[in-house]
Amino acid sequence: MAGSTAGGTVGGTAALAAAVLAVSLVTAPPVSAAPTGPAGPAAAPASSAASASPAPTAGPVGRYDRARLQRDVDAVRALGVTGVEAQVVTEDGRRLVATAGVADVRTGRPVPAGGHTRIASVTKTFVAAVVLQLAGEGKLSLDDTVERWLPGVVRGNGHDGREITVRRLLQHTAGVYDAYPGFTSLEDYRERRYDRFTDEQVVAEAMRHRPSFRPGEGWLYSNTGYLLTSMIIKRVTGRPWHVEVHDRISRPLGLTRTRWSGTSVDVPRPHMRGYLVPAPGERPVDVTRHFDGDAAGGLISSVPDVNRFLRALAGGRLLPPALLAEMRRTVPATAFHQVWPDARYGLGIMSRPLSCGGVYWNHGGDDPGFTTRTGVSGDGGRSVTLLVATKIMDGPRTLALEKAATELVDRALCAGR
Repeated sequence: MAGSTAGGTVGGTAALAAAVLAVSLVTAPPVSAAPTGPAGPAAAPASSAASASPAPTAGPVGRYDRARLQRDVDAVRALGVTGVEAQVVTEDGRRLVATAGVADVRTGRPVPAGGHTRIASVTKTFVAAVVLQLAGEGKLSLDDTVERWLPGVVRGNGHDGREITVRRLLQHTAGVYDAYPGFTSLEDYRERRYDRFTDEQVVAEAMRHRPSFRPGEGWLYSNTGYLLTSMIIKRVTGRPWHVEVHDRISRPLGLTRTRWSGTSVDVPRPHMRGYLVPAPGERPVDVTRHFDGDAAGGLISSVPDVNRFLRALAGGRLLPPALLAEMRRTVPATAFHQVWPDARYGLGIMSRPLSCGGVYWNHGGDDPGFTTRTGVSGDGGRSVTLLVATKIMDGPRTLALEKAATELVDRALCAGR
C-alpha cells in the first residue's frame, strides 16, 4: 500500500483514501492468528492456499494476447479512472502492453507506456528482499530481535522490542501500533502534503500508543513496522535502505526507472498524473505531488521495472531457494479478506488464489492518486503489473475496480497454465 497492498495507512500516504474499502480494511481491528513459536505465527508452506473463500472466477482464459489485455484495460478505464497502463510478460519473454485514458486530464496527454509512477507499498517487497539477502550473508537473522539492533527504541505502553523479531516486522505480525502519518481529508492533504517526517519521529509516536496485539498473536498491516525494518538495515549495513535497494536490486537488474523518491514531492517525467475523485460525480483532483520517501512506500518505479523485479525475485535471481521459501511462508492476511479473499502474507509478499488452481505472488501499492496491482507465477515465468492513476472514494466503484484488477491479473497468469 506507502501503500499496502490493498498502502497514513495502507499506502505511503493512503490514509487520504480511508473511505475506500480496500484501504480502510488495513485499520480494522486485529484478528487473532494461530499460536506462535519462536519464528512467529504458525506458517503455511508456499504451496498451500487459504481455504475459506473461493478463488477468483475470471471465466475461461484461452489465448491471452494484446487484444485481450486491451479489453481488460479498457474495462478498468470504463469504471471512471483517468489513465491505465498494464504489461504482461509471458514465459517466452513476449511483452504485451496496453494503455487507456489520458495521463493528464487538463491537457489530454496520452498515457506514456513505461512512465514513472509511485509504487507505494510495492516498495516493501524490495525492502524485504534486501533483508533476506542480509540474512543469507549472515549479517543478521530473521529471528533477531528488534532490541538487538535498536536497543531501547521499541519500548513503552506495552511495546517491547525484546519480543519482536525481524521476521515479525516483515510479516506484519509484530503488533507495532501504526503511527504512520496520513491524510484524513482532501483539505488535510492540501495543507500537509509537503510535511516531512523521519522514521524516528513516527516510531516515537507509535510508542505513545498501546500495541495492536502481542507479537505473533495477530496480523495487521503496519507501515511503522517497515520503518523499523529500514532502521535495522541502516544499523546493520551503515547505509540507508534505498541505497541497499539500488545496489543490490535496481542496478544489477537494470531497473533504470526505479529510484528513491527522496525529499522530492514530484514524480519524474514521463508520468501519468495521479488523481483523487472525492465523491461520486465530482471532478478528479490532482494529488500527484506530496512527500513519501520512506521504506513503507518511497520508491518511484515503472510498470516494466516492477515486472522485471518480480520475475527476477520469483525466478531465484535475487534469493537462493531456501530464502525464497522463507519469504513465501505465509499467514492469513485476515484484514484484507473482505476485498481479497484467501490472501496470505509472507515476508513482504502476498499470495492469492488463481481461478485455474494454485496461487500467484504479489504485492499491491496504494497512494492517494495511484494504484498498483501485480502478479507473478511461482517460477517467475509469467508476470503482470497494472497501474491505475486514480483513486475513487466511492465504495461500490472501488470494489468494482478491485474486481476488474483481480480478473485482469488472473486471466493474464492463468493463460500460461
